[in-house]
Amino acid sequence: MTTSQAHEHTRILVQTAAKVCEDKKGEDTRILELDPIDSGLADFFLITSATNERQATAIADEIELKLKREFGVMAHSVEGRRQGEWILLDYVDFVVHVFLAERRAFYDIERLRKSARPLTPAEFDAELKAALAAKTLAARSKAQAKPKTAAKKAAKPAAAPKKAAKKAVPAKKAAATPAKKAPAAKKSTAKKKPSAKG
Repeated sequence: MTTSQAHEHTRILVQTAAKVCEDKKGEDTRILELDPIDSGLADFFLITSATNERQATAIADEIELKLKREFGVMAHSVEGRRQGEWILLDYVDFVVHVFLAERRAFYDIERLRKSARPLTPAEFDAELKAALAAKTLAARSKAQAKPKTAAKKAAKPAAAPKKAAKKAVPAKKAAATPAKKAPAAKKSTAKKKPSAKG
């Protein structure tokens, strides 16, 4: 998997986790695209708020379950599930933070990551769709270029039967030469008959 493919895969995972947050009524869900210099290993933070511990746990559990079922991806580590005030799911390339609203305001991760680019799930989804559409367009243009080269390759073997046809022509000439000699033999017999009369 190339670096661009890995980044694209990470974006799809983040998008799936963000969709879970929205389905489970997480509030003020944000995706922070982290500055590579500032972020260390992770590329994205996904942050959402829950109104109570039960909802926070339900959001975190559903994210884990969905990513495991659909992509075979498991969190590298999980913290804070027992308390439910701040649950952190570390997927290495991205980290999910499920906060109770007051905890989120207290820690204010968005303010601490000033260099990060904040996106709503809808904005993030639109960017991902645009990137995938561009990739599909590039793949189609490559696919259209391939039949042209295949047609050129197919045209080369078509010249081989012409060579075979040229070789067949001397065989016809060879067959025609005995026919020419046959009339010559008749001429010689015709000459002998008048000489016998004399």
